[in-house]
Amino acid sequence: MVEMPLETVSETRAHGGTQGVYRHDSTQTGTPMTFSVFVPDHAPGDRFAVLWYLSGLTCTQANVTEKGEYRAACREAGIVFVAPDTSPRGEGVPDDAEGAYDFGLGAGFYVDATQAPFAQHYRMASYVTDELPALVAANFPVDLDRQSITGHSMGGHGALTLALARPAQYRSVSAFAPIVAPSQVPWGQKALAGYLGDDRAAWRKHDAVALIEDGARVAALLVDQGDADAFLENQLRPELLEAACAAAEIPLELRMQPGYDHSYYFISTFLAEHVAWHARHLAR
Repeated sequence: MVEMPLETVSETRAHGGTQGVYRHDSTQTGTPMTFSVFVPDHAPGDRFAVLWYLSGLTCTQANVTEKGEYRAACREAGIVFVAPDTSPRGEGVPDDAEGAYDFGLGAGFYVDATQAPFAQHYRMASYVTDELPALVAANFPVDLDRQSITGHSMGGHGALTLALARPAQYRSVSAFAPIVAPSQVPWGQKALAGYLGDDRAAWRKHDAVALIEDGARVAALLVDQGDADAFLENQLRPELLEAACAAAEIPLELRMQPGYDHSYYFISTFLAEHVAWHARHLAR
């Protein structure tokens, strides 16, 4: 296996495997990028399926790595868990002009920006789907023929849209409290206009509901949503995904979880169930 340059930030033993954090210089973003990887213990020559986890607004890879409670489930299922950062960072990377939390640093929205000044560095779609998988495959025991993807909030949007746009790459997709129709909610309208410009036709390729309306399909979807989520009515709108999937005959398991909010208390409660759900698809 030919290795690509990779800096080890930390490696820690946990749940019968190794939890690592790594850094590299990205060609897509033109910046250093940090990501975490959990690898179960294994024999030489073993290869594991990989589950990508995309984080939400203001997060880095650290949030799920420290709070996710996925490692035991991944060890049991034989899955490598990879969590990238949510945006490029570093000197010269543009941020929201007013320093708002929902655009710029920490809020890449998993698109390849086309608008100045963001187009040079904000290439998170290509980073997550092309560059990072190649890097991970070159340095860790993964089988890229068995990939699945999940994410939270903005990352749930990313997981849904990337899987819908690339059905041959991912065997399954799930999400926690995803932004399902960014073209129709304030978070998404701000981000898509800022990164892609005012042509709403260009937005449709980065909007899960629009992608489904335009013919994109996946075999099945699992979505968990807390009914006490403060962002439910104005930003997340799961009923729009439910309607689109029904019209397209996409099997959607939308689980409204009583009393749960938008936090990692919610995600950590159900993340192991998502790992097990993906494991069934990855075993086929």
